[in-house]
Amino acid sequence: MNENDLSYLIRGAAFKVHSALGPGLLESVYEVALSHELKTTGLEIKNQVGIRNRDFLSILISFL
Repeated sequence: MNENDLSYLIRGAAFKVHSALGPGLLESVYEVALSHELKTTGLEIKNQVGIRNRDFLSILISFL
């Protein structure tokens, strides 16, 4: 699976969740719904994965 295929699956899942639930709910509700939707597409996902500050800073600097 290339990046375009993966992006297509993720965006499709996000649009499906938003269409089903609509706006105005807590972020945690959308997180659970999107996690479920992504798992039904066959993707392996992890929620709320922590990263070390040093890793975060190097990621942040790469975008500057």
